[in-house]
Amino acid sequence: MDIPGKLSVLTIGNSFSESLKAYWQQAVDSTGCQLEFDGANIGGCELHRHWHYIEEEKDPNCRIYKSNRYKMREMLAMKQWDIVTIQQASHASWKPETYQPFAQNIIDYIHQYAPQAEIVIQQTWAYRADDPRLCPDRKSYWGIDQTGMYDRLTAAYKKLSKDSGNLRIIPTGLAVQLTRQNQGYHFQNYTPASLHQLRWPDLPSQAGDTVGKLFWGKNHETGSFAIYGDHIHLNIRGQYLQACVWFAFLFHRSAEDILFIPDEIDNNDAVFLQKMANRAVCEFK
Repeated sequence: MDIPGKLSVLTIGNSFSESLKAYWQQAVDSTGCQLEFDGANIGGCELHRHWHYIEEEKDPNCRIYKSNRYKMREMLAMKQWDIVTIQQASHASWKPETYQPFAQNIIDYIHQYAPQAEIVIQQTWAYRADDPRLCPDRKSYWGIDQTGMYDRLTAAYKKLSKDSGNLRIIPTGLAVQLTRQNQGYHFQNYTPASLHQLRWPDLPSQAGDTVGKLFWGKNHETGSFAIYGDHIHLNIRGQYLQACVWFAFLFHRSAEDILFIPDEIDNNDAVFLQKMANRAVCEFK
């Protein structure tokens, strides 16, 4: 197996690839490897919307990416990318009918404008258990729990890979599931009513997941403080886990070679996250 010492990577995605900016560069640098990466990322952007933006580029004045400065073809031509990644938006990731024909159109487009690049898929992750769409007592309930979301999105990504010529998959979603299953404590869900019993700065327990966070914020209409939640994005632990997975997968090295540990993460926890990243890369089929 060829073990690269230097890679240039472009992500075509959304906030679930934008989160790499937190720790991936520092993680790679600490191993002696070299990384150049950039993102054609738009928050919440589905495959169909990326393809729509690409089609809009027929207008010579249309530039969507990097704060309306570049066309996608210009992003692809910016460097001799070794890797270009794609992924579905998280809210559509578990729905296989949302992938095509847009994914294949984007893949063909990448082949046209960056023919040297390997196209790789990032497997995204299931939401934290307190997301309203995974809770049966909420109006927005999807009819699936966290495990159901994970199983369905995994099947959808595997089908995308198979249909597109067996593209490799970065198993970030599996790494998130493994941390949920193997750490000694698990996230404890709460009822919405219980939040009303809390007073600043108290919050429900946040331990046990690499996804999500609750926080206090001001309602600018009423001027009062309330608890708000992000149930879908990686938290600090999750961002470090993602950096470890991407390093291990793309550089063909153990995540335990990473010497960088953020000040915000306990050293023993960092070792655990590195081990889960390695397991995900080794076990994902």
